[in-house]
Amino acid sequence: MEASRSDESNLSPNLDRRSNPNPAHNPIISSSQVWPTIDGPLGLTEEASVDYARRFYKFGFALLPWLWAVNCFYFWPVLRHSRAFPQIRNYVVRSAIGFSVFTALLSAWALTFSIGGEQLFGPVWDKLVMYNVADRLGLSGLA
Repeated sequence: MEASRSDESNLSPNLDRRSNPNPAHNPIISSSQVWPTIDGPLGLTEEASVDYARRFYKFGFALLPWLWAVNCFYFWPVLRHSRAFPQIRNYVVRSAIGFSVFTALLSAWALTFSIGGEQLFGPVWDKLVMYNVADRLGLSGLA
């Protein structure tokens, strides 16, 4: 029994996780290189990635918030690995927050119009909707 314990410890020296100098639990994942973009080594360099992330973030404020979603998708490895690429991560996390806020506001607006409709807005409803533009301009021939 004593001999089998010493054989087990010789076969697997890292049975005790406290003795493992590598803090990662999976040695295969920790040995792979982390890239800033989803296309890995075919993607941008780190300097170009910072520039692209900054541009996507800033242009998202120019009424193009879908660029925030593109920023989060393209730089997904930066979001996954919290300590990798801190310059890029700043822009990508802000883009994720901005896109989440935009999505919440757009969903609230859409639900307000689809659920509330004419009962919620009353007589102003005819001025807010776009499906009666032809009637208002006299283009439908019904007026």
